[in-house]
Amino acid sequence: MFTEVLVALVIGGLIFFLVQRNKTQVLKTEDGWWGAGAPLDGGDDVTIRPFKVTTSDEELEDLYRRIDQTRPVPSLEDSQFNYGFNSQYLQKVVSYWRNDFDWRRRVDKLNQHPHFKTTIEGIDIHYLHVKPKKVPQGTTPIPLIMVHGWPGSFYEFYGLIPLLTEPSDPHDLVFEVVCPSIPGYGFSEAPHKKGFDSVCAARVFHKLMKRLGFQQFYAHGGDWGWLVTTNMAQLEPKTIKGLHVNFAPPSKPGLLMTLSIMLGRRFPKLFGFTDMDIKGLFPCMEKMVVESIKESGYMHIQATKPDTVGRGLNDSPVGLAAYILEKFSTWTNRDFRNLQDGGLTRKFSLDDLLTNVMIYWTSGCIIPSMRFYKENFSKGLDEPHAKMPVYVPTGFACFPNEVMHTPKLWVKQKYRKLLTFTPMARGGHFAALEEPQLMAEDIQNFTKTVERRKKK
Repeated sequence: MFTEVLVALVIGGLIFFLVQRNKTQVLKTEDGWWGAGAPLDGGDDVTIRPFKVTTSDEELEDLYRRIDQTRPVPSLEDSQFNYGFNSQYLQKVVSYWRNDFDWRRRVDKLNQHPHFKTTIEGIDIHYLHVKPKKVPQGTTPIPLIMVHGWPGSFYEFYGLIPLLTEPSDPHDLVFEVVCPSIPGYGFSEAPHKKGFDSVCAARVFHKLMKRLGFQQFYAHGGDWGWLVTTNMAQLEPKTIKGLHVNFAPPSKPGLLMTLSIMLGRRFPKLFGFTDMDIKGLFPCMEKMVVESIKESGYMHIQATKPDTVGRGLNDSPVGLAAYILEKFSTWTNRDFRNLQDGGLTRKFSLDDLLTNVMIYWTSGCIIPSMRFYKENFSKGLDEPHAKMPVYVPTGFACFPNEVMHTPKLWVKQKYRKLLTFTPMARGGHFAALEEPQLMAEDIQNFTKTVERRKKK
């Protein structure tokens, strides 16, 4: 009798363990207050206010005066972009910025899409809300939030938005797009208190979408946008109908990942590794360690003392441009480090690049944007969301020149309902800005996959 009871208890315990293990985990969070001083008695003003990007003669005169007073320092001979932004080429960029770049015209372009602000948890949140002009009869537009990263902005999505809201293929889905600025970035107010991390941003953006009337929606993100939208899926898995990302570095390396690093080059089929995976991962010391060290110095600064360097960048437009644009070179293609011009205009126009820089300059957001690193890393790498799988249907666009390659096996460790994994033909870290057509096609393909599964 005792043996039978013991066996029953063991079997029951095993069943309970398996059920609990497979039960969807939900990330816990609490409301915050990020405004200056104590929370207001009446809470947030929930009104939605139209917003327009503006400029003035005074703003431009101040910019030109600071540019004119820059003190160039010659780069080392034959150094290209290996020591950072090449000084000789920087002078050409600055000359174009000073003499040819038309900020007023770019402001008009920024205002082509409707901008708004609303107050959430004590701070003003800026966002674009672009509705389709034409919706096929009998259908409704699909709501999609798209979240940027650093040192990007909402402007990264300007080439992508019309491909989603006004697709040329009649068989494509029509989207209604919301592009917020992460608090502390662009025209969203910076938090006035310590502690605003990716989970806080995810909670704020859930509140934003609910305020706009969306009870369910899709989400897309790259760079920090990947983590914010991932946290959104962890906070409210039933609200996010589908999650699409183009960046997914492993947050919690496990046994399978370790084995794949050790044995994947010799036994690629054992881990489902493709030629793209082998090229992106091996030799692992060079690709995963040396390259990471080469490209992550900024991260250590911003995760520890962002305000020190940030103050200099906030005073110097040329310093700010060098700091930001260097990333658009090396993160687009690491081989661009060996070019005198950093390959900047091989994939982007100077007008687009400087528009992004001007969003940082005119809003004065470089310091709070850098603080986001400190808030996320200062709590350690063992936060609850890092250990928690994602159970929302997920699509991953794998761009070949991403700063960190993530094979399908690793993505599936985190995203348990990975429906699409697309090896992209070309593109790097700033994929939405660099390859909007490819990104739009992959978002379409992923969303159609999710919608078809819902109808079954």
